[in-house]
Amino acid sequence: MRVEGSNRKIAADLLAHYDVHARRLPWRAPPGSNAADPYRVWLSEVMLQQTTVAAVGPYFAKFTQRWPDVQALAAVADADLMAAWAGLGYYARARNLLACARAVANNHGGVFPDTEDGLRALPGVGAYTAAAVAAIAFGRRAVVVDANVERVVARLFAIDTPLPAARPAIRAATDSITPDVRAGDFAQAMMDLGATICTVRNPACGICPLRQDCAAFATADPARFPVKAPKKAKPHRTGHGWWIEREDGHVWLIRRPDRGLLGGMRALPSSDWGDAPDATPPLSAAWTPLASPVTHVFTHFSLALSLHHAHVGTSTTPPGEGEWWPVARIGEAGLPTLFARAAQAIMDERRQHARD
Repeated sequence: MRVEGSNRKIAADLLAHYDVHARRLPWRAPPGSNAADPYRVWLSEVMLQQTTVAAVGPYFAKFTQRWPDVQALAAVADADLMAAWAGLGYYARARNLLACARAVANNHGGVFPDTEDGLRALPGVGAYTAAAVAAIAFGRRAVVVDANVERVVARLFAIDTPLPAARPAIRAATDSITPDVRAGDFAQAMMDLGATICTVRNPACGICPLRQDCAAFATADPARFPVKAPKKAKPHRTGHGWWIEREDGHVWLIRRPDRGLLGGMRALPSSDWGDAPDATPPLSAAWTPLASPVTHVFTHFSLALSLHHAHVGTSTTPPGEGEWWPVARIGEAGLPTLFARAAQAIMDERRQHARD
């Protein structure tokens, strides 16, 4: 779809604003250059999915220092990658990241495809990521819609159909204002607008470069867009986790199955998570329950994990595959947030007992 009339003015006004006010981010090229490194763009876009720029920044710096290009990332061991990702959440992204890096390294000579279709053919690359990399790294005209862009466009056109049903209309409207040139800058300008001016609450319409063309601004209540369907309550699950500590100061960690929640991550042994989880411990020992469960909210449910800890002799080998990890270095194990909290709860109780 070509940009015409007032829609062309929207793109021109936004790009002029971006040229002056673009955020400086480590994965970005300066406005007007269209010379961003595809590896850095792709890596940042995967990390930024459902995660803030502030949270991604330190991880991006760590990853690019340790693995400066896609070939280096492709060569990393699965467990090392998952440990480095720990704390960033949504761990399927890390597995997809590695699969994609290996496909680019092994099947494309370490060079990312420069079209949406070529990028979509890579494992783990969806429509949004393909469009973002094609536009930002290669200057291709692509319609890029993330959560910030979705909000900006819903307000710009006052699209009052509730989400998610509104998404086709939002994408079509975004297509109508996406220019043929500087599509990457335009996509990033839209993201910046949503992140810094057209925010979820209290949008700063007074300084918005698009306010004169914004249908929601004309309603005097722009914050009511996009319209969201009522949220369903998340189901609550329970489970049991076991801290097995050897007399020499090592704790038993398992590696969760590659598929499924927290797949491939180091973790404490645990039961299934549901309404009535099996509380049978993995081995016979003098188990002591922690006073309070560790709670965590996943995307689709909340969890209360009851912890039990025991000390065992150095000759003990728990069932299944795992490794003995030094308790003093538990912070280096790359545990996902749930199990990092569990470890912290054990350490906190230990310090409390020492004070008592």
